[in-house]
Amino acid sequence: MTTDSEFTALRLTQAHREHRTQPAAPLADAAAAYAAQVQVARALGWFGSATPLHWKSGGASREAAITHAPLPPAGVRASPAHPSAWPFTPLGIEAEVALRLREPVDAARAAVLDLDSARALIDAATVSIEIVASRWNEGPRAPALAQLADLLSHGGLVLGAWVAFDPTREWAAQVCRVRTGSQRELVFQGSHSMADPAFVLPDWLRHATRDGAVLAAGSVVTTGSWCGLLPAQGGDDITVAFDGIGQAQLRL
Repeated sequence: MTTDSEFTALRLTQAHREHRTQPAAPLADAAAAYAAQVQVARALGWFGSATPLHWKSGGASREAAITHAPLPPAGVRASPAHPSAWPFTPLGIEAEVALRLREPVDAARAAVLDLDSARALIDAATVSIEIVASRWNEGPRAPALAQLADLLSHGGLVLGAWVAFDPTREWAAQVCRVRTGSQRELVFQGSHSMADPAFVLPDWLRHATRDGAVLAAGSVVTTGSWCGLLPAQGGDDITVAFDGIGQAQLRL
């Protein structure tokens, strides 16, 4: 008998192989959605036997559940990125800060981390542009668990230049600027949903090592949008800048 995670994984795998969206599949809980992530990655050979190096994490608030997704390496690019085509129509973009591990982390270490000790494991930060796309016909209206199974609607990731991570940075004062095409620049300040991008770290590290995996030094996690989901379409030139950190550029 096919489980709901297996059924979801089959639909997602078909969507990736055919570059064609599918009807969203029902899932019982987050565990089933995460199981579907693993099955799709295995079917498409994204990571082989290695632990994923790039991840997406985030939540609506400090009180909400933090969710995670490993990112296929082929969709991670250095800024400026000018790909010829994305396999799925973008729903939009998100402006984020990505963080990088300075040393390996296993499950035993992850289990005892608090925010301060997890923050101490970060050596660098950069600006990132998350391309949001869906493998479901329903797009952003797909059920939350279906979106979680679909790598949290991940379409691609563009990373800027790395700079030394400042654990004392005042994130409430952090300014983020986004320009899309010829539209006016949008400015956001202190707008991260959890007030501190590092807030996702303990939960991410425990999730990524939960089955005995070891996260390598240099592993990267994006930490949630500062601008919500901004509309973007093919042909748009996008620039995201975080004052004091840098910028990233993308042409969809």
